[in-house]
Amino acid sequence: MTTATAELLTVPEVMARLKLGRSKVYDLIRSRRLTSIKIDGARRIPVDAVRDFILGQIEEAA
Repeated sequence: MTTATAELLTVPEVMARLKLGRSKVYDLIRSRRLTSIKIDGARRIPVDAVRDFILGQIEEAA
């Protein structure tokens, strides 16, 4: 899937998928561990970024 057609998630949707709180999701965005974009002030996270974050965490744990 290309970035132009990637599904975008809201912060609450990412919170639910990762089972994390709001502050932690924003910490991951601030530290650039989770890629996001802003659309007119609304933060959106590509589904691919969430998947890549999870895969990265699995690799670090191995």
